[in-house]
Amino acid sequence: MAVSIADIQKLRKMTGAGLSDCKKALTEAEGDMEKAIELVRERGLAIAAKRSDRETSNGCVLAKIGEGFAAIIALKCETDFVANGADFIALTQSVLDAAVAAKCKTLDEVKELTLADGQKVADAVVQRSGITGEKMELDGYNWLEGENISVYDHMGKHTLCTMVQTNKPAEEQAHAVAMQVAAMNPVALDEQSVPQDVKDNELKVAIQKTKEEQCEKAVQAALKKAGYNLYVAENEEHLNEGIMKGNITEEQAEDIRRIKKETAEQKLATMPEQMVMNIANGRLNKFFKESCLVNQEFIQDSKMTVADYLKSADKELTVVAFKRFTLKAE
Repeated sequence: MAVSIADIQKLRKMTGAGLSDCKKALTEAEGDMEKAIELVRERGLAIAAKRSDRETSNGCVLAKIGEGFAAIIALKCETDFVANGADFIALTQSVLDAAVAAKCKTLDEVKELTLADGQKVADAVVQRSGITGEKMELDGYNWLEGENISVYDHMGKHTLCTMVQTNKPAEEQAHAVAMQVAAMNPVALDEQSVPQDVKDNELKVAIQKTKEEQCEKAVQAALKKAGYNLYVAENEEHLNEGIMKGNITEEQAEDIRRIKKETAEQKLATMPEQMVMNIANGRLNKFFKESCLVNQEFIQDSKMTVADYLKSADKELTVVAFKRFTLKAE
């Protein structure tokens, strides 16, 4: 049967589906609007199921502050073409609006919310997937509760958002720190906030790296003393290259291997433990400086830390919490 342009536009407004999809659904439903809506929904489910194994590396990340509550959410998709679409951004915003209004604290809670059009969030995402033909999924839900929260959408591109909460009103400073969080990606607020397993792992890595560096210095000194070229002696590939070019003999290559092995073993066996720990702890302190928000160099003035910047505005001002989410691999 023929369907009217008015009905097609009405169905498009209700579902967000394309004009051709709306016309096809209305034709199959013989003009029955409710049945046509159901057909659009079912096709969305089918398409979403087919795309379930696809990677969603693009999307839209938004942040919002409500009454004593703020949140970040990401709606992910497959391509930036879809991610930059007005309808996709609008859907992300509507989900975020509902999440902030309900003060949701888990992504599962968000998915069960009902949007302004009466549709459940999870169903709305599936329907949009059916319309675009791309896999979509909600991800990256973060929230902060209380007063004095500032949110930041990095460069307004909807790919990286941050939230910063201060202990007292300081919008200018909180916004500056939110930009800091976006740029420098801190792992924790301060040294005390770094999980113990992270500290233990960083120290372990620092100790290992210190020992390797000390052994390498000793090896290089021994090779120089023996008169060998450090480039040729660097690794097996260079040794083989040196033999092929006639720069060293097989016997010399074997001697280099012996010197490297024996020197490293001897250095490792006699290395002072306290020296190793001193160097390793220095590396750990560097990690805290680079990775803890309040210890980081302030991006707007490298002569001060973030903590110094806050204190320059108010001696009692500090950050009490922050959140960050980005679509980009870092």
